Amino acid sequence: MATTPTIPGVTKDDAAPPRRAAAGRSGDRADSPGEGRILNVFSHGFLVLWAVMIVLPLIWILLGAFKTDAEIGASSWSWPSNWNFDAFGRAWTKGHIGSYFLNTVIVLVFSVPLTMLFGSMGAYVLARYRFTGNRLIYYFFIAGAMFPVYLGLIPLYFLVKQLGMLNTYQGLILVYVAYSMPFTVFFMHAFFRTLPTAVHEAAVIDGASHSRIFFQVMLPMAKPGLISVGIFNLLGQWNQYILPLVLMQQQSGFDKDRSMLTQGLVLLNQQQGYAGDLPVIFAGMTIAILPVVVVYLSFQRQVQSGLTAGTLK
Repeated sequence: MATTPTIPGVTKDDAAPPRRAAAGRSGDRADSPGEGRILNVFSHGFLVLWAVMIVLPLIWILLGAFKTDAEIGASSWSWPSNWNFDAFGRAWTKGHIGSYFLNTVIVLVFSVPLTMLFGSMGAYVLARYRFTGNRLIYYFFIAGAMFPVYLGLIPLYFLVKQLGMLNTYQGLILVYVAYSMPFTVFFMHAFFRTLPTAVHEAAVIDGASHSRIFFQVMLPMAKPGLISVGIFNLLGQWNQYILPLVLMQQQSGFDKDRSMLTQGLVLLNQQQGYAGDLPVIFAGMTIAILPVVVVYLSFQRQVQSGLTAGTLK
């Protein structure tokens, strides 16, 4: 018959684990699922509330674009009696939303790719190369992201005017690129630091140049991050109002007007006066909202993967 060995100076009570402490730990484990469920319910409830606050105004604007003035005045949430696109046609032609839309597309076709190119290049150098002043330059970009654009409007206006780029596409493109650079560098800097160093070192050993390593090796690996920050830059520049208001001033004659879409919505509202055509205003807002909603829904998975890739790698 086997006997339990005894340790000199240690009694059986001392060797046995304390039952009360074990019971306390089991009780803590029993309480944790309940706490997790409460937190889960709270987080999901907050997300549902947030979704309702976003979706309901969009539905209200969309319904208003298909109604008449009398129907909008009678009930804001009732369904239109006749679904027609007359208000969209009036907003596009008489309200000149088509011209404002084209101006915005022209600017963003150049500003967003240039922002992604210069921002990713700067973030890559700051994340992968060590040199004197590296952290100083990085913190300089971070400070730029925290600097309100309103504080620099006056010197920015005179700078663009001295360059002869006031009320020009190229002037607003350069300002948009500079405006979006701090956030792009900050986001891509963290993403480039998560990429495997072995691939970079292998490319260096194979004799690849710095530019070839960046464009053919590192940049394709950073595609999820590029898509995510590109969507954010697209939304930010598409919805920008204060910068085009200062730099793209309306001139006499519609053929010279290079106002952006956000300015066009304000001008459309001002043109209505007291005899307002509310369906036209709702249609103009729908035209401005629809492209960014489509772009975000199309790249939703890529945006989510890009936002979580930096923390999962």
